[in-house]
Amino acid sequence: MPATRVRGLLYALAGAAIGAVAARVAYAAFTGNRPADLTGRWTRKNHRGEPITLLEGPAFAAGAGAAAAFTPGLPGRLRLAALVAGGGSGALGAYDDLYGTTSSKGFKGHLTALARGEVTSGAVKILGIGATGLGAAALVSQGPADILVNGATIAGAANLANLFDLRPGRAIKVALLTGGPLLAASLFRDEPAAAALAAVPLGAAAALLPEDLGERAMLGDAGANALGALLGLAAVTKLGRPGRYVLLGTVVALTAAAEKISFTKVIAGNPVLNRLDMLGRRPAQPV
Repeated sequence: MPATRVRGLLYALAGAAIGAVAARVAYAAFTGNRPADLTGRWTRKNHRGEPITLLEGPAFAAGAGAAAAFTPGLPGRLRLAALVAGGGSGALGAYDDLYGTTSSKGFKGHLTALARGEVTSGAVKILGIGATGLGAAALVSQGPADILVNGATIAGAANLANLFDLRPGRAIKVALLTGGPLLAASLFRDEPAAAALAAVPLGAAAALLPEDLGERAMLGDAGANALGALLGLAAVTKLGRPGRYVLLGTVVALTAAAEKISFTKVIAGNPVLNRLDMLGRRPAQPV
């Protein structure tokens, strides 16, 4: 095995391990290992109407941030870009978790409200994540065009991950299914830094998957936005220009589709997707 591949594997293992341990420690510290209650600021009702904590999100952001800061093999600018993308998206998502309202929904709803002069928490988050996406992209891109494409991809991926966080474990499963091949490709092509960067969010997310599947916690905007942003950053760092254009187009198309159709209904109507979606979850409630 080439030395660079061995180094990439070691970096990836370190990134995943640091992220996993830090995320679990943060989750235990934030929750005190107590179940959610109906009065906590970080508590919401899930799709069953049961109380569930959103503190999984800050725990993920903390774990991924620790991994981005301390994982070996990441160049300084890439390390800083990960902290900007993950930390910025996580903080803005947390703001929406705590202060968001349901008066406007979806990308279109928040921008329509903004056009009327109403600044919703969702609009603040959309604009803020766009800015952090561009800031992260500026650290790893070559020229204005690349900054715009990469920044839009990072921000779009942050928003798209949140659209999947509607059922237990779904957003993390999507992240593992998309980020896993990205990690494998980075290792196969002997790109240690790209492998380390891809491993950072995957390790933190995988460590929190049992809480998510067990319906004890959910990522919320804080965790889902940070997860998507970090995977978006890993993708634009790894892919060539054509691949990045395809990725951005896919993100835009899925985001637009979510305004018209329900991902949950599409998944439930497909036997393969539904089986993956239900894997590890509690059985659905009887109708």
